[in-house]
Amino acid sequence: MTVSDALRSRRSVRAFRPTPVPRDLVEDLLATASRSASNSNTQPWRVYVVVGEAKRRLTEELWESLDAGRREEQPEYPYQPDPDEWSEPFRTRRAAFGDQLYRQTLGVEPGDAEGRDRHHRRNYEFFGAPVGMILTTDARPLAGALVDAGLFLQALMLTARELGLDTCPQASFITFHSVLRRHLDISDDETVVCGVALGYADREHPLDDLTTPREQVARFATFLGDGDS
Repeated sequence: MTVSDALRSRRSVRAFRPTPVPRDLVEDLLATASRSASNSNTQPWRVYVVVGEAKRRLTEELWESLDAGRREEQPEYPYQPDPDEWSEPFRTRRAAFGDQLYRQTLGVEPGDAEGRDRHHRRNYEFFGAPVGMILTTDARPLAGALVDAGLFLQALMLTARELGLDTCPQASFITFHSVLRRHLDISDDETVVCGVALGYADREHPLDDLTTPREQVARFATFLGDGDS
């Protein structure tokens, strides 16, 4: 599989089979992803991998916190604006994705809060994936470290595709960082960036048909100067 193949076939998978992923395969994936570029080779990322009983205990407390309304008021870094503060074209793109995910794929109609909550709840069991990861980065050079963490995350997801695995990056975990710190012993010098589900996609699940569109190059790229480079 080429890098282009991995990019074209990568999707945020939201339904996994319970098939275990061997630890040596996960370690190979992380070792390859660690070749990502970082500022002055600082490599500010850390990854916490949970499987089996450790993952089950984490999921249970996250569900308990969700049900009790004990959600953190803010993530540890400004991930996105409030829902009514999105500008165009991002507001339209988000709305189109929400309709594609909930109404078209899951059959959850607008206004069905229970249906949306039921799907949202699955985030905290990593959508059934056998491996869950929490990605953090150093909190002190935070802005630059977040860029480096993004490079690592992309490399991790592409390497997973090369190994025949699927992933889903999950921002849903960043509003429960206190629960993550308790379970994973994350230091105060780290910022929780996101979660990542890792495993083998469930090809029989309706969510396996979900594929999101991309803008044409002419919509986001500006070329300056005459002739070829």
